[in-house]
Amino acid sequence: MDGPIVGVYGIIIMFATLFLLRIPAGFTMAIIGFLGVAYVTSFKAAFGMIGADMWSIFSNYGLTVIPMFILVGEFVHYAGYNHGLYNATHKWFGHYKGGLAITTIMACAAFSAISGSNTATAATMSSVAIPEMKKYNYHPKLNAGSVAAGATLGVLIPPSIVLVVYGLYTGQSIGKLFFGNVIPSAILTAAIAATVGYICWRHPDWGPKAEKSTWRERFRALPDIIDILILFGIIMYALFTGVVTATEAAAASCTLALIICLIRRKLPWDGFIKSIIDTLRISCLVFMIVAGAVIFGRFITVTRLPFEIAGWISQLALPNWILLWMIIICYIIGGCVMDALAFLLVSLPIFYPLVMQLGYDPIWFGQVICIVTTMGSIMPPIGICCYVVAGMAKDIPLASVFKGAFYYVPAYIISIILLMFSPYWTVLVLSNLVN
Repeated sequence: MDGPIVGVYGIIIMFATLFLLRIPAGFTMAIIGFLGVAYVTSFKAAFGMIGADMWSIFSNYGLTVIPMFILVGEFVHYAGYNHGLYNATHKWFGHYKGGLAITTIMACAAFSAISGSNTATAATMSSVAIPEMKKYNYHPKLNAGSVAAGATLGVLIPPSIVLVVYGLYTGQSIGKLFFGNVIPSAILTAAIAATVGYICWRHPDWGPKAEKSTWRERFRALPDIIDILILFGIIMYALFTGVVTATEAAAASCTLALIICLIRRKLPWDGFIKSIIDTLRISCLVFMIVAGAVIFGRFITVTRLPFEIAGWISQLALPNWILLWMIIICYIIGGCVMDALAFLLVSLPIFYPLVMQLGYDPIWFGQVICIVTTMGSIMPPIGICCYVVAGMAKDIPLASVFKGAFYYVPAYIISIILLMFSPYWTVLVLSNLVN
């Protein structure tokens, strides 16, 4: 059997295993990848090849960025900043029609700026925002949908774990990826917030107004936002000026977040311990996905499937933008059926060389696929953010969560189109400023 055919069968078996046996994605990719390499070469070669890959990946000093940025988010979570962020945005925007939904999205964006995880943002903001919107008789679809859509910003807004892994895998500067992401994440956040306005225009009774806060109440709610802005701003400035590397920035952000929490007396001892435990759990999950994807990626490379696909596509004689949209559609479908990080790592060995061959900028491409795979977090059948929200809001059916989240899909498509039409002014204008 030809190598590329073996690669195709391997992909089919991997997806079948994921759906039928429900084995976690990291373990599925590792098992199928190892057996595939062994089939194409030999068990001895597979052990040697994969052992070398594992060592080269996990001895990479840059990988320590992931647990440290996760720890920052956990510190902020257990310090209760999620409540403070929601309260502050509620005071400023809650009195508008659909204002609590907009508040939720803005609070999700703020929490995402130091969390980097969509599932953490979904779980955190569900517990804070959903009861509040229920109190003001928000429609369940707008209620749960705004939380699920807002939570997807956790993957996009720096420090995004997906962008960190993309940078490490492709050898691109994490600082450039973070700064190139500022405008795309602002565009998507604004588009999601604008969607709330559209929903309330179509269904005026879905998002009633809350009471208007006084100016004194609004300004008294700002300190929590200021703390987060200081934390985010110092780290981004340090990265921008080249004072620190991404790894040093992650370590500094951990220290700074802990200092801020202690000064404000917001982080109790049990919260500190829970932060460490949750960081270990989430980091192990991410690392297992990375390990499985590396093994599966080696299998795909050994079968020469990426090179065959690249050769076949280049013979189609289609314009580059059509080929790029074909790749984006593959990412949309993949993001719907698989964890965003796992699918990203599985697909990069196939699509990244092709995109580079087409002449697209790797920093720009990273932002595009980050938005595309993020969209999969609110689309069936996987839609991890929707599952998290439904799990937190027991009285809102999963179907209602998906239907509510689906209103926001056009916001992602519009954001992607804007990035396609103007790569420089949406991404490269800021990323090129970073050394």
